[in-house]
Amino acid sequence: MGSKDRAFAAEAVYACLRHKRLLEHRLGATPAPPAELLAAHLITQQGWSARALQEAGYNGDAAALAARIRQTDSRQLPPAVRVSLPDWIYDSLTAQLGESETIALAEALNRPAPVDVRVNTLKAKREQAAAALAAEGYASEPTPYSPLGLRLNERAPLFKTRAFQEGMIEIQDEGSQLLALLVEPRRHEMVADFCAGGGGKTLALGALMANTGTLYAFDVLEKRLNKLKPRLARAGLDTVRRVVIEHERDPRVQRLRGKMDRVLVDAPCTGLGTLRRNPDIKWRAHNLEQITALQQRILEAAATLVKPGGRLVYATCSPLRAENDAVVEWFLGAHPEFRVIPAGEILARKHVPLPLPAQEQALRLYTHRHHTDTFYAVALERASAA
Repeated sequence: MGSKDRAFAAEAVYACLRHKRLLEHRLGATPAPPAELLAAHLITQQGWSARALQEAGYNGDAAALAARIRQTDSRQLPPAVRVSLPDWIYDSLTAQLGESETIALAEALNRPAPVDVRVNTLKAKREQAAAALAAEGYASEPTPYSPLGLRLNERAPLFKTRAFQEGMIEIQDEGSQLLALLVEPRRHEMVADFCAGGGGKTLALGALMANTGTLYAFDVLEKRLNKLKPRLARAGLDTVRRVVIEHERDPRVQRLRGKMDRVLVDAPCTGLGTLRRNPDIKWRAHNLEQITALQQRILEAAATLVKPGGRLVYATCSPLRAENDAVVEWFLGAHPEFRVIPAGEILARKHVPLPLPAQEQALRLYTHRHHTDTFYAVALERASAA
């Protein structure tokens, strides 16, 4: 199978996951056999005929299947079915955003994401990285909000490019870049990425610190932090300490109490803001009570690291209020020594042209409005010592 065929097959699978509920409704079967789900996608969204299906190897009665699918008028379906969201997600979002905004968000999350990269300012300026990509035939344009980003016009094998191999760029959604800017780390500070994961934000923070100070990357999975090691080398970062912890109260965390200038908590969450890349997430069972309880524990543990006058940034890639405002409201109720710093003030200092409503203190990125993954982030400052 050639690269174009592999790409087509992969995108077809993703499309089936994105539109699973609508396709199953049209098929009249829940769950639908994978072959029928794929056939329904090819007929309704790719314009395939029954004959084309048969020639491609479909084993059933393609004509009967096509006729059954075309009997359904999707305009008459409930909105949650049309946009292929489980009822609990759709209902939660409409309670927050209203129906029209929820539908717009769901439709945006059902489209493939563009390819964003962050320019590593330790190795190149944005114009230099764009020129390096263009020299290999890959056109890009500056991201509209992040001063560090480029957006490619089409998918490309970036790992093979000189810009990637020499550490000039890292693949990172523009929204994720903005979270690092919200942390606003400075040179020679002590900073912690509390839930480092694959290390994308760790790399961004290290570059913003100009490879000075000390940057801790905590995670409970050693294999994640092991994958970060070659990325650090390629990026030219040698100030990062990778620390595997067993839980949020690990002694390796607690020995740093009150020492950090900045702490980022990109908390484990439902991940619903990343459905463009991970459409299967919406079909998983999510226990919101367990998730928010974990978020509260992590946020409280991370807060102990923040020195007086220091900053704690709490973020999720979820649009759900239960994971965002509700967690922060709980935290501020328990910790009056912290206050919210308006996100707009910080982003303005970082030359981010993203005006926020005057009454809005958090950063809320929505895919249908900002063309990023959907993110929530809030910056909290610990009161200075008396």
